[in-house]
Amino acid sequence: MTTRRKPSATSLPPSRATNHGSSAARSRLTLDGFSLEMTGNDVADLIKAKDVIPHGTKVNITYLGNEDLEMRAIAAKAVRSLGFVPVPHISARRLRSREQLEEFLDRLRDVGATEHVLVVGGDPAKPAGPYKDSFDVIRSGILPRYGVREVGIAGYPDGHPDISSDTLWASFEDKSASLKDQGLDSVIATQFSFDAAAVNSWINEVRTRGIESPIRVGTPGPAGIKRLLNFARRFGVGANAMVVKKYGFSLTNLMGTAGPDTFISDLSKLLTSEHRSTKLHLYTFGGLLATAEWAHKYSETHS
Repeated sequence: MTTRRKPSATSLPPSRATNHGSSAARSRLTLDGFSLEMTGNDVADLIKAKDVIPHGTKVNITYLGNEDLEMRAIAAKAVRSLGFVPVPHISARRLRSREQLEEFLDRLRDVGATEHVLVVGGDPAKPAGPYKDSFDVIRSGILPRYGVREVGIAGYPDGHPDISSDTLWASFEDKSASLKDQGLDSVIATQFSFDAAAVNSWINEVRTRGIESPIRVGTPGPAGIKRLLNFARRFGVGANAMVVKKYGFSLTNLMGTAGPDTFISDLSKLLTSEHRSTKLHLYTFGGLLATAEWAHKYSETHS
């Protein structure tokens, strides 16, 4: 993804979009209760990092096209056995049939990993089966039958290159309403961003629309700068010179690594006391162990 959309809060009245929280108490953003991300192939890395990850941490498990059912189930079981909370992804457009979705949920239930899931549309431009987007999976009513209690839905503070802002918001509200109607808890997990102001504006718009679900703001753990920018281009994250300079690195110097310290500090200054339900989700582009060690050090330094 290479297109950078304007922050959605430009549709708000100026007083809400620019001055929200100017007179309110600030909400200090910490790493308390952060979550992590891994693939089905990262079990060995998770074991190496287990001693520096807080007990009970939520660990999202991606649903990649080159991984099979058993690999995903083994990863979910490992997360749980190590004392963490597995949050398997369900990629709607990768599902070939309703039966495949039920088989996946049934296998997750076997390993005690269906309480928390995250439902995304997925990368394929053309659906492999009956689910064209995450809303189709959610409104099917299948999830609670397998013990799902909380469903994560995706948020896009930088917009989406293939989906209009109006469509994103309509779908977002539909998913939130459907989960509420089914008696399921919901949590919002955002795509990572380098732009704290855009994230803050997006959070304000979520709340203005009456959606009170907890929000997990995506940010990359420490990783190589070139690698970070490659992921940014892939996912449509804004990475212009001014934004990445605020993040702490330069587009003209791709050597070395960068961490999210600056982003977290900037976002913390913008959030208000109304945003106490905002936590961080760490994308492990630089590896699970490096991300976990950084988080441990950051927490100690800023405690």
